[in-house]
Amino acid sequence: MTKEIPVPFYDSAKQSNPAWDEFIQTLRYKDLIMHLVRRDVTARYKRSVLGIAWTMLNPLGMMLILTVVFSQVFSTIDGYAAYILSGLLVWNFFSQSTVSGINSMVWGGDLFRRIYFPRSVYAISAIGTGIVNLLLSMIPYVIVSLAVGKPLTLNFFWVVVPIILISMFTLGLALIIASVGVRFPDVVEMFNIFLFAWMYLTPIIYPEDIVPAWLLAFFKFNPMYHLIKLFREPIFYGQPLYPQLVGICTLIAVFTLVLGWIIFSRMTDEIAYRS
Repeated sequence: MTKEIPVPFYDSAKQSNPAWDEFIQTLRYKDLIMHLVRRDVTARYKRSVLGIAWTMLNPLGMMLILTVVFSQVFSTIDGYAAYILSGLLVWNFFSQSTVSGINSMVWGGDLFRRIYFPRSVYAISAIGTGIVNLLLSMIPYVIVSLAVGKPLTLNFFWVVVPIILISMFTLGLALIIASVGVRFPDVVEMFNIFLFAWMYLTPIIYPEDIVPAWLLAFFKFNPMYHLIKLFREPIFYGQPLYPQLVGICTLIAVFTLVLGWIIFSRMTDEIAYRS
């Protein structure tokens, strides 16, 4: 007599804690996340002659253009090319990873309905791909920094902390926008436009000290203002991270990630059928 093998049954209605269950399931699919990151990094430049070098050339090209245009205007900044590039590295990582994560979750409904896996896997893999590209882009930054007379210090290695916090904030925001975008797809398109304005409301190509005091007060409510400032401290200014700024950025990153994770985990089933 053959023994009947129980068939696993998934019932989302019996989830005790959707956020915790989503987290546990995501840990079980860590190999899939690594595979998606490896696929995205290699496939993006597969047919390109320069291949993955485009990851480094893209921010360099933007830096050269902006340096030529604004170097005389902001000549008070010592090593202006490195100043711009340090901001562009963070912003490119944030904007590209957020948009990639949102699009994969909002428009991936067909695959979601065919096979089960944690929906957050796509968002996390987008962040992972962005981190790889960011680390590769640090190579030309080091060269540019040395070329413009901004030698690196041992504090450079503190950059790991802002990269982790920026990644957490990016993931949390992508989960929030994707959750809303599934019900209201126009939000995704509006977010792309908002990103363009957001960039110029953040001190990336201009120094903070030219901003009027009344406007700078509003900048304090801009999360990327604090995160980019934290990123620049060790790599551009060569300074150690000071606790107050780390505390502010940690609060921003943790709050955004936790909020995004809770909202997204409660909508995972709806995302599969609406997207």
